[in-house]
Amino acid sequence: MAPCMCSKISPADSLVLGAVQIMIGIFHVFMWYFLLILYMGQIRGVFGTYEPITYKTGCSLWGIIFIIAGVSIIRATRHPTQGMITCALTTNIFCIIIAIIASVLTTIELSSFNSVSYRNYGQAKLGREVSRVLLISYPLEFSIALTYSIFGCIDLNRHNEDTLTAVIEEAESTF
Repeated sequence: MAPCMCSKISPADSLVLGAVQIMIGIFHVFMWYFLLILYMGQIRGVFGTYEPITYKTGCSLWGIIFIIAGVSIIRATRHPTQGMITCALTTNIFCIIIAIIASVLTTIELSSFNSVSYRNYGQAKLGREVSRVLLISYPLEFSIALTYSIFGCIDLNRHNEDTLTAVIEEAESTF
């Protein structure tokens, strides 16, 4: 079966995907720090403080995984060994799972809003707006990780076929 030549991703595209993943990860870590400062400044009132599930789980801090995946894509592009491609593929599959879980948790957070103290209402509303912005970035991260995972599998399969062909040719030449 002849391989499709359009199924290979260029090194420049891989570098761009890795850089965008790193930028999304840095954005998520900065948003986590912003939410940390925002929610730590709440005053305990009659109705309590606003602590959403995404804040308790550190959902936006999971951006570190996005940074690691972006770095692994760039390393796999610069040094395309089977181990590096497998590492990049594994971290991107993990990013897909993280993006899905984070999207579900953020949707759960945004679907309900318990009343909070009037002093904390502004901070709660701002935190919810940050969660809405992060909810927009999770599908972007999902699509980037899925794109690289698909083309990484194709590249890994092509690399295995090339290795197998070289071994067969070497075995035939000895006879």
